[in-house]
Order: sequence, then C-alpha cells, then structure tokens
Amino acid sequence: MYDSIRNVKTLKITITAIERLGTTYASAGSEVKLQMNPRRLYFNNKAKKLEILFNQNTNNNKALVKPNHIPNLNLDPNGNMMRKNQHYTIHELGFDFIGRSIALTLSKDKEGLKNFVYKGKSKKFTYNCYLLQYENPNYAYVEYTVGPKETASSIAAKLIVNDYLLRHKNDLLNDFGFLKKGRKILVPNLYCKKAVIFIDEKLMLPVSVSLYDDSGLFESYEYPSMTINPTIKAEEFSKDNKEYGFR
Repeated sequence: MYDSIRNVKTLKITITAIERLGTTYASAGSEVKLQMNPRRLYFNNKAKKLEILFNQNTNNNKALVKPNHIPNLNLDPNGNMMRKNQHYTIHELGFDFIGRSIALTLSKDKEGLKNFVYKGKSKKFTYNCYLLQYENPNYAYVEYTVGPKETASSIAAKLIVNDYLLRHKNDLLNDFGFLKKGRKILVPNLYCKKAVIFIDEKLMLPVSVSLYDDSGLFESYEYPSMTINPTIKAEEFSKDNKEYGFR
C-alpha cells in the first residue's frame, strides 16, 4: 500500500467524509482533482456550493475559495477560516494522509504490528478489498505541559498523536493560535484506539478508513470512485476554467 501511495502522481476521487465535532457529526461529499508535485488541487462540494483551488508556489500559497453566493476569497489553508470545524486542511487530501496516519500509529505503538488483524476479503462499493483492523486496549490520555510558542497542532505533530483528538479533549476545536506556556493539557498516548481499513486488492490503495477513540467513531473517509494517474490538463487547475465558479 505504501508503494502504491508513492506511485500516485495525479488523482481524481469522490470523497464521503464523516467527522465528529464535539458531540455531533458532520458529513460531506466532495469531488477532488489532485496533482502531487507541484501540489495542485481543485475541490468541489456541490451540496454546499463550495469550490477551492490551490496551486503550490502561486497566489502566496493561498487557496482561492468560492463559497456559496460570496465573492472569491484568498485564504491561508492553515488559517482559522479554512480550518474551522474541519479535522484536516486541504493539504491532507489524498492518500498521503492515510499512509502517514498508519505509519504514525505504528511508530507510536511499539506493538503496532501485533495489533493489526487481517479480517479477510470484503466488498466495499465496487472494490474487492482486504479488510484490516487495528485495536489497542491501552489507549488513554496523559498530562502534558505546554512549552513556549506551541499550538495544538505542533504538539500533536511532536507527540505523534491525532490533532483532532487533542483539540477535542481540551476544548480547543477551533483554537489555532499559541497556547499559554505552562498550561496543562491531556493528550492521547496513541494515534487512535481502533482503525478499520479497506484496501483494494488490485490498486492496493485504501478505499475506506475509519478511526475510533474511547468514545467511538471520530472520523471516517471513503472513496466510492477514484481514477489513479489520469492526465489532468493545466486548465483544470485554473480559476478561468469555464466549468468552475471563480469567474
């Protein structure tokens, strides 16, 4: 699977996402065109009439955003407006995020491989898949003291834990600034408690990934359709594309 992810240069996918936000769940469906290097992205959520265009090293590395009935906005993908009520940024779209999540789980959990169980073959959408399940009963939260100029995201990255879970536990869901030095927060000791992963047996790419903590499901990402390494013309990453709403 890691080799397959590395070999993805361009991608067209539909995504169905479910994310826990506090005590509720938000769901969304989107279509994405993605080029890995340089990173170019077109995102379209038709239900919300939301379009996003991002071209690395242009527009000061800001995303061009067209919300419903609002003029175009140039926004920082890591800023408050684009991250509000989102588990991840547009930079995590694609399969790299999933590969990293599994790698982080294994690096954080020294017994990680032993906690992965192959559950056999299973059908998911139109794909014949290998079904894997990870679960660690030792999942828990431990105390951490905030250092100078640390954010929730920087702490999560340093400790190799899930950004959302750290935020949720400490009431920091939409706090993206520096935390007060010396503050005591609770952080998970593992990336997740449980993961369920469907991997297509031909493409060797994930079709569905669901992650759980001690309260149950906290995020799920599924890819009902995907085209690997299609030819994507330059105009498909242009705001002047007549099929898009940026003009």
